[in-house]
Amino acid sequence: MPRLERDGEVFILHLAADEENRFHPDWLTALEAALDEVDTVTGPRALITAGSGKFWSNGLDTEWLSAHSAQHGVYLDRVNALLARTLASPTITVAALNGHTFAAGAMWALAHDLRVMRADRGFFCLPEVDIDLSFQDGTSELIRSRLTPAVTHEAMTTGRRYGGKQALTAGIVDAIDSADQLPATAVNLARPLASKAKPNRAQSRKPCTNRHSLRCAHRRPDEPNRPAPPTRKQSRPVCRNDAPEGFGRLYGGGHVGVPRGGQRSVEEPGG
Repeated sequence: MPRLERDGEVFILHLAADEENRFHPDWLTALEAALDEVDTVTGPRALITAGSGKFWSNGLDTEWLSAHSAQHGVYLDRVNALLARTLASPTITVAALNGHTFAAGAMWALAHDLRVMRADRGFFCLPEVDIDLSFQDGTSELIRSRLTPAVTHEAMTTGRRYGGKQALTAGIVDAIDSADQLPATAVNLARPLASKAKPNRAQSRKPCTNRHSLRCAHRRPDEPNRPAPPTRKQSRPVCRNDAPEGFGRLYGGGHVGVPRGGQRSVEEPGG
């Protein structure tokens, strides 16, 4: 389970030891409690989320979803709340990607302010295209707001797996380092920015209050409302401000988190 420790103004949230860090409800409960603790602190602060072993986060807990189909909606709303909370947090956030970072795990990493990745092992990947799941507007907008248009297109429509050096070149991460040096590199990125943790920073990144987008900063005032295109063509969606209040869900249609025609995990990196 996630565990929080503090080094001065820097909090380090250890996601779990040698686990996939999937978003199981119990895991989310422990994570939310740690974030609540950080939120009670005033003054300079930064938060590093760090895994260990082979995975940083493998995203949705598809095994749990398969066994609790009636709770899909509540579960996905909770995951969306985590993405939105991280994105709009007044606290400086740094994801220390020690290993595989897939699907919803990759989206959560992108919601952080900065990312540092292990140079020699592990992949960053959005594999939804490979198992025929489409992105909803909110998560598409999150990805598009963090990555360049070319990288967004490649990541979302080809499911490319980016190693550390490729992720740095693509601008997905801000730094790479060895496994031993990764925690120190994350701290060196976070500590100088801790003084920026102020309420106005969160307000400037407040998510759009509609069910289709976590964030609408990239929508032009004259941009018309249009429905999102299907699957491979969702790399450049439009935010629809006429939608009901709330946040859009991670994926559209079908049994979320379970690929059509089988039970193989959406996020399984396979190595």
